[in-house]
Amino acid sequence: MRIEIRGRNFEPTDELREQVAHRFEGIGKQVSPLSRVEVVVSEEQNPAVTDKFVAEAKLHLKGVTLHAHEATPDMIRTVNELAEDMRRQVKRHRAKRRKRKETRRLVNRMQGRPSGGASASL
Repeated sequence: MRIEIRGRNFEPTDELREQVAHRFEGIGKQVSPLSRVEVVVSEEQNPAVTDKFVAEAKLHLKGVTLHAHEATPDMIRTVNELAEDMRRQVKRHRAKRRKRKETRRLVNRMQGRPSGGASASL
């Protein structure tokens, strides 16, 4: 999985880049190696805003794009919450895909068609 990190209103430090890469590494194991995640970190300039560190992520998968957005007073905490939110979305997306695949197999089996697996060619 490719990880692209950009900053808005400030330049991300090497420590922040490592943190983002570390947190999204686990998500990369669950998705295709061809997937791409774009992480945009920014700092709000308004002093009245308490949650001034904002992070947004877009995970581009085959046929779907997952989005997450978080804001907290600390940048590392923002990245951690963002990665956790994205992990939940990936888990849910994978469960949906598995369920669809199982449902198609059952419907095909009930209709007497081959399921399309390795046993279909026998």
